[in-house]
Amino acid sequence: MAFRTGVIQLNSGADRQKNLTDAALLMQQAVERGAQMLVLPENFSFQGQSEADKRHHAETLEDSPSLDFLRDFSSQQGVWIVGGSIPLVADDAHLVTNSCFVVDNQGAIQGRYDKIHLFDVNLGGRPFRESSVIQPGNQVVVVDTPWGKLGLTICYDLRFPELFRALVDAGAQMIAVPAAFTLNTGRDHWELLLRARAVENLAWVFASDQWGKHPGGRSTYGHSMVVEPWGTVVGRCSDGVGITVVDVDLGVCEVSRKKIPCLDHRVGFLSGKQ
Repeated sequence: MAFRTGVIQLNSGADRQKNLTDAALLMQQAVERGAQMLVLPENFSFQGQSEADKRHHAETLEDSPSLDFLRDFSSQQGVWIVGGSIPLVADDAHLVTNSCFVVDNQGAIQGRYDKIHLFDVNLGGRPFRESSVIQPGNQVVVVDTPWGKLGLTICYDLRFPELFRALVDAGAQMIAVPAAFTLNTGRDHWELLLRARAVENLAWVFASDQWGKHPGGRSTYGHSMVVEPWGTVVGRCSDGVGITVVDVDLGVCEVSRKKIPCLDHRVGFLSGKQ
């Protein structure tokens, strides 16, 4: 099954309405180029001074300008959207979830994924502590689309191949990676990890990243891309905001998996399958 996807690269800040307006302009450009599925980056509607800012800008399912934006755009334009991520009020009142919604071409929610792996690291003396703000998810999520099964991840999840393998075990032929990948790590690891995840799982990877400088001094790498199952980058954004629109043929998954049937060659006690 073939279709066209558009990956959107943004430079989101602390002004939610501006972020949504900027996103809509690029999304419209992708639609005009024939995109049937759009992929937005992590924090597409809000990138604040710090992780703690997400508590004060958290939305709810009942009152979510960001989700309303996705649903309105998708129904008006007739496209599917992988909605990057939105901070939502969590069960714990002191935390939020980092949630990615998939919305179909009629504006209906078809899936929600809450980021599992949280970015708790110290880079060059700058600490990142997502766990102080974010309640991690615990569910592997695969969404049925008209073209095939789509697995969901967010940013730091990219470093955990077991999640990607679980998605493929659940039937995923394509995997979305909305991200706000840091500039320092992005230079060295972003493309390497994306291509590895594609080749390991012989699946399409749609990676939408934030780019540039953001409030609070954070810098993100950009270079959003689409990687096909053989590991070739077939679409890429350069520096700056922008889009890449790519024709996706899911038949390539089947062909690649027949060429190298490594998914069938896993040893039981290593794969968890007896």
